[in-house]
Amino acid sequence: MKRRGWMLLLGVAVLVALANAAAWESSAFCDFYVRHIYPLWVGTYGRFTGLFPFSVGEVMLVAGVAVTAVGLLLGIFALVAAIGFGKTGACRKIREFVRNYWTAYAWIFAGVAVIMTLNCFIPYHCSTMEEKYGFINRMTADDPMLQELLEKEYTIEELGQLRDYVVIKCNELAQQVERDENGAIIYPENMEELAAEAMLNLSGECVQLKGYYPQPKQFAFSEFFSQQKMKGYFFPFSMEVNYNALMHEINRPATICHEYAHLKGFMYEEEANMIGFLACIHSPDVMFQYSGYLSVLNYINNEYYDAIGRNMAVYSSRVKISPQVRNENVFLEEKAWEKVEQKAVISTEVVDRVSDKLSETSMVLNGVEDGILSYTRVVDLLLHYYDGAPEVQETLAAVTLEQEYLVQSE
Repeated sequence: MKRRGWMLLLGVAVLVALANAAAWESSAFCDFYVRHIYPLWVGTYGRFTGLFPFSVGEVMLVAGVAVTAVGLLLGIFALVAAIGFGKTGACRKIREFVRNYWTAYAWIFAGVAVIMTLNCFIPYHCSTMEEKYGFINRMTADDPMLQELLEKEYTIEELGQLRDYVVIKCNELAQQVERDENGAIIYPENMEELAAEAMLNLSGECVQLKGYYPQPKQFAFSEFFSQQKMKGYFFPFSMEVNYNALMHEINRPATICHEYAHLKGFMYEEEANMIGFLACIHSPDVMFQYSGYLSVLNYINNEYYDAIGRNMAVYSSRVKISPQVRNENVFLEEKAWEKVEQKAVISTEVVDRVSDKLSETSMVLNGVEDGILSYTRVVDLLLHYYDGAPEVQETLAAVTLEQEYLVQSE
């Protein structure tokens, strides 16, 4: 590459470094960027990749691995050629070809760095959802009680009450969703459209959720992503929302809304969990509501179980999760898991462990110190959101009265 080309490449590297440095130093800069500039990429680049019926992000991942592998092999070949052929004409041609290949690779890498900075790294350092919008549909950011609420510590009993409320809602909605003669849930054909509508329903309180939503796409390699326990993924380098085609269908609404939250610049996992939950439970579709409550059930149930020291006697005194909810509160059904294991090239245990390590590293590098544990912080957001909410106490009181009535009847 000529001197001018190297200087231009160096200039791109400097700009990327400065943009990332500014993002780490100033949340105000990131907030302005996500509010006024970031939507341009969603509305243009996102629309372009949305024209393709397949996941462009998956193709880019495969291509990236292939191009890197070829580059390494070419480097080894060039080294062997230099040792075996010395300074012959053939060796010079090989070196020139390899040099041109790695020059092209450097420009591709620079392009990826620019795209990831604009679509992922800068949004990672925005102010939190609570700081910008308070608690959507509950409390605005300028509410004088917000800071006091954010600093509040909750008791185990308050956690248990919220856990019971979520369990009750799951149990009720499991009975309300439309089912066929075999008891299987009947899902709407326009689920993806309903997901976009659910997100837009929140945009009145959260302007960041306004604008264009691309059509979600199924993973082409759902078996491989299933080995990673991955329900969905937002590809920042292609601005696409993808979901697992093999997972239990009830997971799809909350998963798509979760990934849509990432698309709109909410990169923290607990915030995407919360927005996906809120979008679903405020949807007029009962199936979406059920998916929303199910999406946080495990987080809050496990948090409570850990908080009581895994004491089964105490845990058994709480509201029971219905057998139907337990059966549907799964990632993959048994037949789907069998399909995954049959096609597995690498063991699920290895793939899952490596995936967790990569996710952990990525989050830590972007300032999320607790890595994948950040998913569970949605429980804190739920506690804040439902603090003092009358529907929780009313629901729990109604269940208590029903239980007392049943005891008296016996």
